[in-house]
Amino acid sequence: MNSDNDLQIAGDLLEVPHLLQTPREHPATVAEFVGLARSIAADRSQWAHLVQYDATSRWYHRLRTGPGYEVWLLSWVPGQGSGLHDHGRSSGVLTVLEGALTERTERGTRALGAGAQRVFAPGYVHEVVNDALEPAVSLHVYYPGLTEMPMHTACTAPETHDEVDSVTA
Repeated sequence: MNSDNDLQIAGDLLEVPHLLQTPREHPATVAEFVGLARSIAADRSQWAHLVQYDATSRWYHRLRTGPGYEVWLLSWVPGQGSGLHDHGRSSGVLTVLEGALTERTERGTRALGAGAQRVFAPGYVHEVVNDALEPAVSLHVYYPGLTEMPMHTACTAPETHDEVDSVTA
């Protein structure tokens, strides 16, 4: 009879070095960048004491840099938004830490609650807005590091759905 308990590994896996991945000091894959964002989000001591709110402009703070990537902390008071933009040649992971944000794209509108994550590729055009009545905080990982943020004309995206979107790694 076969069962999960019948599975045995013959020999010592440590003797087969090609089966083992070398641990990395810094993330290098999309899943690892998502994991980095999740680990920072889970450890409020890394970011909560830094958050400031500015009614006149969005507040942001570069939290960390590594080889080829940057991590930014942003706050959003009600009504603040990014404007329609892309991130040039950078890919990214957006994680909502507190509150709620709305993302608008040409494909529609998406509500992002605390814990939601969005992964995007270079050239992805979107607008992020705090449409709620409470402030929000978000974490942004860019790889390679953000060197430009071209602005675009008004978003023509129809408001088609509201949903909380989270990434599973």
